[in-house]
Amino acid sequence: MKDSNETNLGLSLLEKGRRGFGRVIFSRVGLIVLLLLVQILILAGVLIRFWDATPFYFGASGLFSFCMVIYLLNSDTDPTAKITWLVLIMLMPIFGTSLYLFVKSDLGHRLERRRLNSLFEQTDNSIEQKSGVFEALAAENSGAAALARYIRRAGCFPVYDGTDVTYFPSGEAKWEEMIRQLQNAKSFIFLEYFIIDEGLMWGKVLEILAQKAAEGVDVRVMYDGTCEFTKLPSSYPKKLAELGIKCKMFSRLTPFVSTYFNYRDHRKILVIDGHTAFNGGVNLSDEYINHINLHGHWKDTAVMLKGEAVKSFTLMFLQLWNMSEKETDFGRFLSVPVQASGHASGFVIPYGDCPLNNHKLGERVYMDILNRAERYVHIMTPYLILDGEMETALKYAAERGVDVKLILPGVPDKLSPYALARTHYASLLASGVQIYEYTPGFVHAKVFVCDDREAVCGTINLDYRSLYHHFECATYLCGTNCIADMEKDFRSTLEECRLVTTESLRHEKRLLLLFGMLLKSIAPLM
Repeated sequence: MKDSNETNLGLSLLEKGRRGFGRVIFSRVGLIVLLLLVQILILAGVLIRFWDATPFYFGASGLFSFCMVIYLLNSDTDPTAKITWLVLIMLMPIFGTSLYLFVKSDLGHRLERRRLNSLFEQTDNSIEQKSGVFEALAAENSGAAALARYIRRAGCFPVYDGTDVTYFPSGEAKWEEMIRQLQNAKSFIFLEYFIIDEGLMWGKVLEILAQKAAEGVDVRVMYDGTCEFTKLPSSYPKKLAELGIKCKMFSRLTPFVSTYFNYRDHRKILVIDGHTAFNGGVNLSDEYINHINLHGHWKDTAVMLKGEAVKSFTLMFLQLWNMSEKETDFGRFLSVPVQASGHASGFVIPYGDCPLNNHKLGERVYMDILNRAERYVHIMTPYLILDGEMETALKYAAERGVDVKLILPGVPDKLSPYALARTHYASLLASGVQIYEYTPGFVHAKVFVCDDREAVCGTINLDYRSLYHHFECATYLCGTNCIADMEKDFRSTLEECRLVTTESLRHEKRLLLLFGMLLKSIAPLM
């Protein structure tokens, strides 16, 4: 589509504003604030009505809080999350306990959990481990082989050779190649993205998708249901259906309050004909290609896979797509013959992380890399909201003499995660972790590079949302040629960053630091 059509594709400023307001009202923060206000009003009313009985209330409240504290200390809740719940319950017994029971109730998604677990079991052996590949990885890197064994245990994620990987240091580079590959599609196109927003980027993609659908290509699009409030109208799937495109919203928001809404589809997957796939941080919205400027220059990354490893991304897409289907259709897509790349190097493991199980795969892959690193671990991430385990892993790696460098945004997209990130700075700096901030704008890349031999590029941030509450995906690489390109990009980006030091932290705005300290007590809920 031409640029002149962007007005027709885009939403009006008024509509955007209304949806932005709706996003705040219906967000987790909005819910928490509303519940707080309700409790304050109820408590005030009770105190006024039964003033003479207040000593009994506070006595009963204290005893109840004590019982809940004992229960929490003996539960299997994540240690960092325990602190949050303890604070909430001690300060506000009624609200804190009600929220805890609500979150732990699985209200609204027990059926989805059973359905998804059934799909995982059904497809657990749908992609066989190619003979000799795991053994070759073990001979080259025993630590990586142990990690690969764990990833395989968490799902149907084999180790592949014969897959060529191309690294893109920007959203613009990914988009250009994505357009070229889409134009060559012959059989099917699967897109799964957290954000789709009308404009130049999505308009051009949609034009090709409509053309391919008209040619008989099976085109399927899935995006997260939060877009309904902030980006796209509720009728958008029907509009795409008129173009011959099958479309679904994952976890569509409804007036019925459910803990299922806490689990968002944060993945970014594009699969073309079973032989080409894209993965990384780049969503389908104009800020990701710097066509519009929201927070300075937008720095993002992605990878393109060509070869057998694409099957894993095909499977990941179909697992979530088929959650609402009566009959599944995995076989005909996974049985598509894929020719191994003749010039591929190293090993590739695409993997997905699911919040409805206890594997915490995204975090454990990152921690395993940190714990095995010998020379360096270089990281780009937009958010830094860490639990105790991840913070310890970063610090321990640095204290062992590993060069641990983090590149974070210089221009934040949201104030709260920016303030929370800074609460970790002093502790990390004291252990020797080096922290840099990207001065031109916002870093949205999710990249780990280690010792010139291992790397991860995907959708997984270093925050609670990604590590605990989102459906995520990433590409683990060992010995592939593109790792050198990833490290080169990291060093190039580093030249545009400012170094954070202990001295510079002393000049931070006190209100920002105080805001971060206050938020840290509820960080696992954000």
